[in-house]
Amino acid sequence: MTILVTGATGTVGRIVIEQLVKRGADVRALVRDPSKASFPASVNVVQGDLLDVDSLRNAFAGVSTLFLLNAVVPDEFTQALIALNLARDAGVDRVVYLSVLHSDIYVNVPHFAGKFGVERMIEQMGFNATILRPAYFISNDLTIKDVVTGYGVYPMPIGSKGLAMVDPRDIGEIAAIQLLRRDQAKDHLPLERINVVGPDTLTGNDIAAIWSEALGRPIAYGGGDTAAFEQNLRNVMPKWMAYDMRLMGERFLTDGMIPESGDVERLIALLGRPLHSYREFASGIAVAT
Repeated sequence: MTILVTGATGTVGRIVIEQLVKRGADVRALVRDPSKASFPASVNVVQGDLLDVDSLRNAFAGVSTLFLLNAVVPDEFTQALIALNLARDAGVDRVVYLSVLHSDIYVNVPHFAGKFGVERMIEQMGFNATILRPAYFISNDLTIKDVVTGYGVYPMPIGSKGLAMVDPRDIGEIAAIQLLRRDQAKDHLPLERINVVGPDTLTGNDIAAIWSEALGRPIAYGGGDTAAFEQNLRNVMPKWMAYDMRLMGERFLTDGMIPESGDVERLIALLGRPLHSYREFASGIAVAT
């Protein structure tokens, strides 16, 4: 049976494909630009995107299970609904969807609200599905490592509530495990939601302390100004997205991104190994600096 992976050339999608191939799965990757698809030879690459109905119909032919990952774009919700409807038309009813932790709490944040809407449609359309809800990606902080190392400030608006930051390697491997579990099941499995978190829930000051230890010099936390955060982001992304990220940062400050009891232990049991930590990430950056 064939597993179709969308978002295949992205941070998580590449890891999902790597883990599926490692486990002997028949994998098909949906990509916009095949020239960027540096996958193992066994992966069947198909060109298309989530707004191209004809290419999606072609991609779904012979597929048993779908990994649905949507980028943060203005029409993210539309893309997801088109993909889900075409999947159902093609007889694909086994899905693993990449949502986000607290999608049902951060209701004013556009990309969170969009993902929660997709979750509800998956449930109402009767898919046999696992909904993964990852926390903030540790790898997002690659974008600000030069600020930390060059200016001695950790600038992300993390606040004092804490975020259970997660490594994309853990997300991708958990997704692959769930895809194979769905794909290989003889009977339909009930819908399930899994919070995908890191081993530690860290505040802004906690992260600054980790950087201080890794670099051997004081690093301050300076991420409380979400207006400045938005202005800085406008230099590297569209204005609507920078504002979306600002709204997310404001919810980090007021609500945090807190795992539920037992989440960490459940993920360790699924993986059969410890989760990757932020300390590991910062230490790796420090060594390379």
